Amino acid sequence: MSDKTIDVPLTAEVRNRKGIGLPANTGEPINIPRGPGALRTVILMARVTFREAARRKILWIAALGGAAFLGLSWAGLHAMIASMSPKLPAINRREGIGMMLMMVLYAGSMMTSLMAALTSCDTLSGEIASGTIHAIATKPVRRWCLVLGKWAGFVAMLTLYVLFVEGGSMGVSWLETRYFPPHSFAVLGLIWLQAILLLGVTMACSTRFSALTSGAVTLGLYGLAFVGGWIEQFGALRHIKTCVDLGIVASLVMPSDALWRRAAFRVQPPLLGAAGVSAFSSTLVPSPAIVAYAAIYAILALILAQILFEHRDL
Repeated sequence: MSDKTIDVPLTAEVRNRKGIGLPANTGEPINIPRGPGALRTVILMARVTFREAARRKILWIAALGGAAFLGLSWAGLHAMIASMSPKLPAINRREGIGMMLMMVLYAGSMMTSLMAALTSCDTLSGEIASGTIHAIATKPVRRWCLVLGKWAGFVAMLTLYVLFVEGGSMGVSWLETRYFPPHSFAVLGLIWLQAILLLGVTMACSTRFSALTSGAVTLGLYGLAFVGGWIEQFGALRHIKTCVDLGIVASLVMPSDALWRRAAFRVQPPLLGAAGVSAFSSTLVPSPAIVAYAAIYAILALILAQILFEHRDL
């Protein structure tokens, strides 16, 4: 027999069965596997993230904690109303209710911020460490869609949580005293933006650091903004420009506390606002520009998370 290779013509069907590529001049299209579209991937990942939070009982524990928070605030508000003298002027009565509600919203904003940081700190780093991300990221899907989908799932959870805790606090105030705070929707929006801001930072850290480190970095930045806000308030009271400047720098590094102080300014009772300062607001009211800055900050944090995850070796 000859040592020359014998060319056996194969039909297109046989070629497809054997996985042999067709010549370029055949004119027949080659089926290349494609993943789902970007929008479908984002929606799918958002649903998976939401269901995973429910499966891990994060939603139910958060709901129980929020319900306990509302119950305690309702009991405190009821006790305060019961202790008021019937002869107390209506304006003093309303100021007391407004101050109580302001304290409740302050605590609620801290709960929401912690919820945003602690529930999302292992959303990427945990799956990378355990290897479960390989089941998704190795498929023909865009990585930035995975990040955006997870972010959207957490945004949905945080939106419900803000409505439940902060919106529920306002509802409790209305049911108990028929008092509804001014600029309620603006206040809810600012507290919501505060949570979304921390969510984006946590997810950006989660692409490179471990879950514990990601949560520590986010909470560290949140604490920095918190202390910076108090330093700025002290500087405004004592007219110390250096302290005010330090507070402004802290707000630029992490504008979460500035968002709360803006919300406190919108919700505070009239007499408290005329006094100029309280334990939960400031003589220096953050301008609307800081709200726009915080929104841009949150968007850039999400984009950074997508870029870092896109170039991460899995």
